[in-house]
Amino acid sequence: MPDSPISAAEESDQPEVSIIIPARNEEASLGSCIESLVSQDGVSFQIIVVNDQSTDRTREIAASFPKVCVIDAARLAANWTGKNNAVATGARAATANWLLFTDADTIHLPGSLARALAEAKAHQVDMLSYSPEQIAVTFWEMAVLPVVFAELARQYPPSKVSDPNSPDAAANGQYILVKREAYVTVGGHAAVASSILEDVALARAFKSSGRKIRFRYAADAVRTRMYRNFRQLRDGWIKNLALLFPKPSWLALKLFLLWTIPWFALVLAGARVTSRGWLNLIFVGALLYVTGRLRRANFDFVMEFLGALFGMPMFAYLLWRSQKAHATGSVFWKGRTYEGQQPAQDVNLQNHPVTGPFS
Repeated sequence: MPDSPISAAEESDQPEVSIIIPARNEEASLGSCIESLVSQDGVSFQIIVVNDQSTDRTREIAASFPKVCVIDAARLAANWTGKNNAVATGARAATANWLLFTDADTIHLPGSLARALAEAKAHQVDMLSYSPEQIAVTFWEMAVLPVVFAELARQYPPSKVSDPNSPDAAANGQYILVKREAYVTVGGHAAVASSILEDVALARAFKSSGRKIRFRYAADAVRTRMYRNFRQLRDGWIKNLALLFPKPSWLALKLFLLWTIPWFALVLAGARVTSRGWLNLIFVGALLYVTGRLRRANFDFVMEFLGALFGMPMFAYLLWRSQKAHATGSVFWKGRTYEGQQPAQDVNLQNHPVTGPFS
């Protein structure tokens, strides 16, 4: 295995983009991610996989691709999260003028790298972040994801994030393309070393320094399956949710009470407390309103309906659990425990439709 990154275009000594993939126990998804990247064309690039103390076949899978450089993450220092440490390690090894930070669970559509670089240059931005199309397979993925992303889209419209005159800043760590010069100037991931929501923190650092950022939903470029079972979904959103909303307890209570309205009307109708016609109308109207509330995230109707029936109370529960975990300083993710943090003023992961489920 070579000790330095290799350009995907052998005839080019200097790649245009360095692709950095932090990977900690990602054997289930890493191979597909790399396959989608090594086949990119229209731009020269290098791929750097940063093995973050994996105990599975992650390193072996990455090393099986001849045009991929595999390095080990630096020793994890105090006040650093594991992901920040890994991507910072990769950035130090990178040689290109543009850096793409992407996660091991992403799939990149053909030609998307060249199109993203052209988009960043055309809009003259220092950071371009894509929110991937979300792949949902299991019941709880299909029920919870519409609620999460609908609420994020409602509170943090991507149009504001991309507006230089708006203070709102956000990014999605699954796909962040940055100018190397700008990244170094703002301090890179070292400047947000302790942030659990490193993508949001990095975007805020860019925007507060006067750098232009662009953020959009990009089903035309990248897709991802964030969590593969309920335990991963639970732990992942407990890690993030309380940081994504300024008043997590109030939002959890509001959505739970909103969810109860149609069912309360149904119970009253069954008990014949008053006119069943009016109560039935309230039930139908409230259920349609709750379902319609999820349309902002552009999910298909089946997933919106599952979200209205089952996802909303689960979202409220996870939001409450997340706030409790951060308040008690017991945030657990991928075998590591982090101290709790305060809610962010800005957010990542905006309106994110699912066109699936996909198998």
